[in-house]
Amino acid sequence: MTIRSHSMKKTLWLLVAVLAAGLIAAAVSYPKVGGLVFAAGISLENKLYGLEAHQQDIGELSIPYYRGGTEGGQAIVMVHGYTADKTVWPRFARFFVDNYDVIIPDLAGHGDAAFDPTWDYSQQAQAERIVALMDKLDIERIHIIGNSMGGYIAAYFALAFPERTLSATMVDPAGVISPERSDMERLLEQGENPFEIASAEDFARFYPMTMAKPPYLPKMVLDATAQMYMDRRERYAQIFKDIHSEPRLTERLSEMQVPSLLIWGEQDRLIDVSAVSVWREQVPNLYVRLMPEIGHMPMVEAPEETAAIYQTFLDTLP
Repeated sequence: MTIRSHSMKKTLWLLVAVLAAGLIAAAVSYPKVGGLVFAAGISLENKLYGLEAHQQDIGELSIPYYRGGTEGGQAIVMVHGYTADKTVWPRFARFFVDNYDVIIPDLAGHGDAAFDPTWDYSQQAQAERIVALMDKLDIERIHIIGNSMGGYIAAYFALAFPERTLSATMVDPAGVISPERSDMERLLEQGENPFEIASAEDFARFYPMTMAKPPYLPKMVLDATAQMYMDRRERYAQIFKDIHSEPRLTERLSEMQVPSLLIWGEQDRLIDVSAVSVWREQVPNLYVRLMPEIGHMPMVEAPEETAAIYQTFLDTLP
């Protein structure tokens, strides 16, 4: 399969800039303008990529998700990381809608999904919610790909539900202890969680840690993101505790039997690339691809290159 190339960024942001000007004129608060601009840009891009927004009640909560491609074909479920949401995947997902049924959910407590302080946000709970979504959508088996916490969930899903897993791909995943400490891990050892944002200054220090090559975003969008982190600080603190309430995956990785791919940005400042050695040693028949100039979020920093790596892996499968 040939990966299609799209170069629309300037046109898209010109359109959303016009929208932003109208909103500013209407005296909407500055952070809210940034949020509306981002939402408008994502909505437009999704239409161009063939992704549509949906909502599915699974009993405990209603899961917002994007979906596009060929319903009834092999399904790919794309899982975001801690404090991220479904909007990190569309520029990567666009390369798969011609041949797959692409589903991109917001996990509980993230994005547009509800948060309840009484819910469980562990990897097990989030994996079980993905199964519940699959059941509602009448999907038996999936290719699952996840980034960061989502990569941890993808590996957990493959271990817990191998009969429902066609393949598992982990992109800069959490879940094991890195031989070498990352910038984030050093901060955590000092009692500081960089994800818990209390000010614009905190966000300005945190954001460069998330990517080595972040895509362009207008300042008002970044300011809106900073405000969202501040508004959700207590929520994210609880989710962080739940994530770390479960044992690491190291002792279980040798049990993974599904076809597996590991992608890692070598400039990752949140989870050190030295963790690759742990995954390599433990997971049988693991495909590994390193991306030298990329940080923690390859599918955002280099969506076309990352998609090509993933498609090559998918092409090896029966």
